[in-house]
Amino acid sequence: MAAELVGGALLSAFLQVAFDRLASPQVVDFFRRRKLDEKLLGKLNIMLHSINALADDAELRQFKDPHVKAWLFAVKEAVFDAEDILDEIDYELTRCQVEAESQPQTITYKVSNFFNATFSSFNNKIDSGLKEVLEKLEYLARQKGALGLKECTYSSDGSGSKVPQKFPSSSLMIESVIYGRDTDKDIIINWLTFETYNSTQPSILSIVGMGGLGKTTLAQHVYNDPKIDDATFDSKAWVCVSNHFNVLTVTRTILEAITHKKDDSENLEMIHKNLKEKLSGKKFLLVLDDVWNERREEWEVVQTPLSYGAPGSRILVTTRGEKVASIMRSKVHHLKQLGENESWNVFENHALKDGDLEFSDELEQIGKRIVKKCNGLPLALKTIGCLLRTKSSTLDWKIILESDIWELPKEDSEIIPVLFLSYLYLPSHLKKCFAYCALFPKDHEFVKEELILLWMAQNCLRCPQQIRHPEGVGEQYFNDLLSRSFFQQSNVKRRFVMHDLLNELANIFVQIFVSG
Repeated sequence: MAAELVGGALLSAFLQVAFDRLASPQVVDFFRRRKLDEKLLGKLNIMLHSINALADDAELRQFKDPHVKAWLFAVKEAVFDAEDILDEIDYELTRCQVEAESQPQTITYKVSNFFNATFSSFNNKIDSGLKEVLEKLEYLARQKGALGLKECTYSSDGSGSKVPQKFPSSSLMIESVIYGRDTDKDIIINWLTFETYNSTQPSILSIVGMGGLGKTTLAQHVYNDPKIDDATFDSKAWVCVSNHFNVLTVTRTILEAITHKKDDSENLEMIHKNLKEKLSGKKFLLVLDDVWNERREEWEVVQTPLSYGAPGSRILVTTRGEKVASIMRSKVHHLKQLGENESWNVFENHALKDGDLEFSDELEQIGKRIVKKCNGLPLALKTIGCLLRTKSSTLDWKIILESDIWELPKEDSEIIPVLFLSYLYLPSHLKKCFAYCALFPKDHEFVKEELILLWMAQNCLRCPQQIRHPEGVGEQYFNDLLSRSFFQQSNVKRRFVMHDLLNELANIFVQIFVSG
């Protein structure tokens, strides 16, 4: 079931590979020399792009709609059929080249013989195969109306990867108690209330960590702490940015949060002037929750009116990406997983039924083993705790213990969408590198340089001309995944690990490839 749940997850990753292969000079030249129908390549390319646009919408909707999930699997099979045809062409190219090289003719004769030889049987097989794939894809594309699929529904991060919108947050605390974050909270509050005389820009601090660690919850508790009110901020505002970073929309939302009034203006100049007027000479606290934007120029436009605040103004950011913090020139506070005791407290708080003071000895033993599987991720602890709150028998608890966390009922779990969102936001070349990491067992500590060599051996790295050495490309890819919290520094120097749930996610993607 787990593999089926994210059956379309890798579409955007391997579709990019198909696009590259279709556009390769070798394939195009092969069609021309063999007098194959070159128009079929163009039609296939267009159809795959159309399917890719629909897949962006379908990848998230598959969680709730089994018909969409089935559609994704059918698309995957059709695309694999196209890949098989391209593999046959690659094999034929290699075979002909080897045969030509083995003949004792001149180089001129070899090349002429290689390119002009006609193999009608093979040509017909390729033509008919492509036509069959096209028919399947055209049929699947026509199903978009019945399934309600939309093209290019989601915003782009600039890499061409499209991502869905998540539910917005507010400053109101959902959890009245926050476990294991007292030290984090004190550090952030001390930073917010420390006097500064920086007159040019408000100071910025980013809370960075993987999805499900409780960054928003921590920010909510900081925002509502009485010590913040005592810090004499003239104005406080909470803005949920999420992954759609539109300069006009974000700036207008900040203005509305400051003034507590709706603003319908579509004129950035007017919004900038109004926001500058409201903030000039005033000490403010602004929380920007769930920021994904990695474009410095867009942030600088949003930041312009904020620079008119009084010294001591603060901006608190929550983000999954360290690169976001970098482009905002902010300090960074890394949020870590919860410790064993804190993890148990979170689980216990959500799993205990009303009126119960403690678990039976047997349930407590099972519960502690379940908690260990969650590896300090508050969202997983909360999700499973809430699920087990409705289960009273030991057998029910054992079933949850023995099942994969990805097998939880979709209606009971926020974990999959939260972690899956991080994957969806990756550029296609990083998706492939991430999926490769499924080879590592859980808790495996790896060295960066060794992983890069493995990526190189599996041809996972694209090498742009400005970076000649694959090692340089691998270094860039590794740092990108590290900054997005897919990797974490281990306790051993120069070694890294993956969170268990991200490791499981990578394993699911590998299962999808193998099953294909």
